[in-house]
Amino acid sequence: MERLWPLDVFADQKNPKNTPDQNLRRKALQITSKGLAMSQTSYELKAEARERVGKGSSRELRRNGKIPAVIYGDNQPPIAIALPYKEVTLKIHAGGFMTTIATINVDGKKIRVLPKDYQLDPVRDFTSHVDFLRISKNTVVTVDVPVHFENEEESPGIKRGGVLNIVRHTVEVNCPANNIPESFIADLTGLDIGDGIHISNITLPEGAEPTITDRDFTIATIAAPAGLKSEENEAAGEGEDEAVATEDGDSED
Repeated sequence: MERLWPLDVFADQKNPKNTPDQNLRRKALQITSKGLAMSQTSYELKAEARERVGKGSSRELRRNGKIPAVIYGDNQPPIAIALPYKEVTLKIHAGGFMTTIATINVDGKKIRVLPKDYQLDPVRDFTSHVDFLRISKNTVVTVDVPVHFENEEESPGIKRGGVLNIVRHTVEVNCPANNIPESFIADLTGLDIGDGIHISNITLPEGAEPTITDRDFTIATIAAPAGLKSEENEAAGEGEDEAVATEDGDSED
């Protein structure tokens, strides 16, 4: 079983605003805002097989606007490839990269894959390498699926000033590689302060199972705001004072 990592948020305070990578990032965000890039629709990338591998060969590829990559898995020999930098970077920054099946056309041979990992240059923050997992109809993967929260306006607890305390932004599941969920939906309808959402409240697609199976783990809770907690504590304190005063009065009698 292969381990896949979720797409990280590309926070980028180091890059200058007008670097080529930043321009691609802005273009990807524009595509996402139009609702085109966030779908789980498979896509195809054209690649070239690499005969030479190593640091020197990889640096030469990057200078020529390409990204070194490798395809492995499914009990077959790994294939070293080169991918166009622009297309890959747009896919990564647009979202859903790590959970979307792709087809890589290597010199005319089409291979179905899932991205397993990618590396970013630590200084300039551009994509420097990508690993792809070759998949078949029987491939099962472990992946972190993001949780989306809906119907906050239908939560009595939030209406009263409660705060949505998210314990898990993602849920790790085992699932078929050809049926990876895009996200899980957590419905907040009817939840009051002190209530919580557990994995048992989430509808999982067929074939998907949480990796944690020994408990009904918490995904989020509706927490009381600080002001409400203070009022409750004060009320409790006043109640205790009244009880003490009553007991003192009874003892004097």
